Amino acid sequence: MPTPDLSPLPIRRLTLRDLARCADLSENRGWPREEHKWGLLLSAGTGFGIDDPEGGLVAACVVTRYGPGLSAVGMVLVAQRYARKGVGRRLMTYVVEESGGVPLTLYATPNGRPLYEELGFKAIGAAEMVLGHFQPSGETFDILTRTATADDLPALLRLDAEVFGADRTHMITRLPAFADDLWVAQSSDGRIAGYAAAWPNMRTHVVGPLVASDIETAKALVTSLAAGPDRVLRTDIDVRHEEFLSWVKDRGMEPVAANAVMVLGMPELPGDWTRRFAPLTVAAG
Repeated sequence: MPTPDLSPLPIRRLTLRDLARCADLSENRGWPREEHKWGLLLSAGTGFGIDDPEGGLVAACVVTRYGPGLSAVGMVLVAQRYARKGVGRRLMTYVVEESGGVPLTLYATPNGRPLYEELGFKAIGAAEMVLGHFQPSGETFDILTRTATADDLPALLRLDAEVFGADRTHMITRLPAFADDLWVAQSSDGRIAGYAAAWPNMRTHVVGPLVASDIETAKALVTSLAAGPDRVLRTDIDVRHEEFLSWVKDRGMEPVAANAVMVLGMPELPGDWTRRFAPLTVAAG
């Protein structure tokens, strides 16, 4: 059957009331429903979508803003029935215009990258997704890791702003409720040298964000997170951290995908990539 003309359909703001529709759209495209992640994104960011006259959503995405200098775009999805009909382009054009010149970043799949390039996004790097049962090798680390407490939050927010290069307070303060585990690494002088979370996503636990002063701190944090209940871990590691990426692969994590890191309106991402090992989620940076 011919598909209807979608051009008159408005793009509207999505809310938490749309969570089930967003999850249905994910499932329609062969993605996991990821309702837990959708809930975070719709509460901390701004969702945009097009309603299907026959029910559900034609398309959706979420924009998470970090102060006046950066917004992250994620979960750009178009229902299978409406694929390759210009809907994704229309939605992303709207997002770019709605940003008002605020620089944008996103993680692009190989399928999505050509559209983003046509809209002016430039690839500046890549992240490799790895998945599996992490198998500790028995190595020890000269850094203390422990479960984060409420008292750690001010120091954690300062560290995150320094490393990420923008204020993520509205996202990071949601981590204690969103994640199953939130750990910090503490140096000998008592400073917070890194932190990491593991949050549930269908049959896996995603490790992210992973912020660490050096590779040994990153290793210690991942080893601590993996010491909990038997779980399949997934994370997206900046490919510039070659040694760390090899280390997790040697311990049972298998590569499953690679996404380009892209930006619009700025030459590079702010912050310090050398201490930024993995994003909270590729949908929000």
